[in-house]
Amino acid sequence: MNEYDSNRIFDLVKSINYFPTKNVEEADCYVLNTCHIREKATDKVYHEIGRVKKKFRDKKKPITIIAGCVAQAEGEILLKKEKYIDAVIGPQSYHEINNILITTEEGKNKLNSTEFEVIEKFDKLNLIKNFNSKISSFLTIQEGCDKFCKFCVVPYTRGPEYSRPFNQILEEANQLVENGSKEITLLGQNVNAYLNENKKLADLIFELDKIKNLERIRYTTSHPNDVTPYLIEAHQQCKKLMPVLHLPVQSGSDKILEKMNRNHTILQYLNIIKKFKEKKPSIKFTSDFIIAYPGETEKEFNETIELMKKVKFINSYSFIFSARPGTPASKMKTVNEKIAKERLLIFQNLSNQIKNNYRNSLSGTTAKVLFENKIKNEKNKYFGRDEYFNSVVVSCNENLVGKIENIKINKCNQNTLFGEKIIKFNKKEVAAA
Repeated sequence: MNEYDSNRIFDLVKSINYFPTKNVEEADCYVLNTCHIREKATDKVYHEIGRVKKKFRDKKKPITIIAGCVAQAEGEILLKKEKYIDAVIGPQSYHEINNILITTEEGKNKLNSTEFEVIEKFDKLNLIKNFNSKISSFLTIQEGCDKFCKFCVVPYTRGPEYSRPFNQILEEANQLVENGSKEITLLGQNVNAYLNENKKLADLIFELDKIKNLERIRYTTSHPNDVTPYLIEAHQQCKKLMPVLHLPVQSGSDKILEKMNRNHTILQYLNIIKKFKEKKPSIKFTSDFIIAYPGETEKEFNETIELMKKVKFINSYSFIFSARPGTPASKMKTVNEKIAKERLLIFQNLSNQIKNNYRNSLSGTTAKVLFENKIKNEKNKYFGRDEYFNSVVVSCNENLVGKIENIKINKCNQNTLFGEKIIKFNKKEVAAA
């Protein structure tokens, strides 16, 4: 979502003659768009500002703006502690960036724009063309969260759930496709909670499925409690909807899920996965895990291990619990650091083994790959993703950008599949580098 927000900031500032530069040292304005999910996010802001100071030590200082969730959570502190910062802009206020830039240019007071004005933001953004022309594009449809998981800072930095108007999203999707996008990933902190004028995420997917020249649809991130039969039906009926779902579970223990305020059990989670597989047998799953959540014993940790073994997530993101200021979990007693690190290592060894077994099983198979770009400084090498979001690299004399090709997978490493394009001759297929 930060990537989507950053692209829209670029779209906004063009109207007052600010344009992106790849050379930081020539910048008139420096915007640091931040995330507050992990610990030490604020420290990273100060570190980055230190780097900017060094680059501009003998030059005119650029207008320096901190945007995003760190700005929302700690805006006043940032302005008081670091005089180099000119303004802070929360994730619901970045549509005000042009006014802030003009005010800062005039040498007026430092600005703190961290109001929750999400409706106004999207109304204003809807008037500004989205110029993003990437083959694979992000599109925010929903922001905020009402779930209040005890470890999560999102409700305090992104605010309550808000779903953009249905037709507004379709207009922007069509615009992205006209720009050249072949794949759209729908974004939301709780994307499957989307609800606007009785239209749900599944309604949106069915409409996107009709757009000519749009080849692929994805969405992230979902909450198990907002999975509906209609959404599961969309996975069966919409050919453009990719057969992989990121469905965070966080823990394999009912006791820990209750402590987290997740409001679902492992049995309920497994039943959701079962229903998806009944409708779409080829579907696979990825997930998020918090290891060593406050109160987690060896028993609860082993239940998480068992869940990983049972579902065999093809990819997962796992972290040791890190307390976010202002959340209920930040006041809980943490697990011993040494034990937490040992558990994370055990879990990640297992998850990597499962992922590697899955990737190795793809060797010799054929994958449909959408190619996003030519790899820089590599002769005739192209990067794309298969239907399951696996990274694929292919050497080819033909320009593959924007095309979906059948690729024979020859080998893999931990992060990437390597293959060659399959060429058809009189109904016979051969692989060609």
